[in-house]
Amino acid sequence: MGPVRRRERGSITAALFVMAAVAALMPAVSGRRSQDLHCGACRALVDELEWEIAQVDPRKTIQMGSFRINPDGSQSVVEVPYARSEAHLTELLERVCEKMKEYGEKVDPATHRKSYERIVSHDGTKMDLNGLKNRPGDVAASLNLRCCESIAEEYEDELIEFLSHEADNVKDRLCSKRTDLCDHALHLPHDEL
Repeated sequence: MGPVRRRERGSITAALFVMAAVAALMPAVSGRRSQDLHCGACRALVDELEWEIAQVDPRKTIQMGSFRINPDGSQSVVEVPYARSEAHLTELLERVCEKMKEYGEKVDPATHRKSYERIVSHDGTKMDLNGLKNRPGDVAASLNLRCCESIAEEYEDELIEFLSHEADNVKDRLCSKRTDLCDHALHLPHDEL
């Protein structure tokens, strides 16, 4: 075999090795992007739900329980705060993901991890867009919207459970400990279901 053939064979072998190495790394990069997207969507979803809850007058209540009359003539009805009622939370979950259109993607320069930040304030004014890679209406925004809808549907019971009571660190407890949507969840024990 001549020297040209050996160089070709060596080049082909090197190219195959590089392609195999890139192919082996692709699932990890793709997996991290997917995890960043799911984690960011979960955290933004919880932020939006908590903001919506805070907008409700704390004196507003809703009657819960049975409206049947008991044999003794009484009813088993209780009034609970509307903001954290299951009815209100269910209503919020049906429409909250539309707010993902008001978020943009930001990449941390040190870790290259993606996060999602609000780019339109709740009162409708534009916020600082510095450092945002994608703008509203981009592919990332539509992916975040679909991801949010998926999380809201899959974890509806958990979201209602956590948000029906005032609790600290709902984002971390829900997005990390309970659902494993955020990567640091691997280091935290799961809540008992």
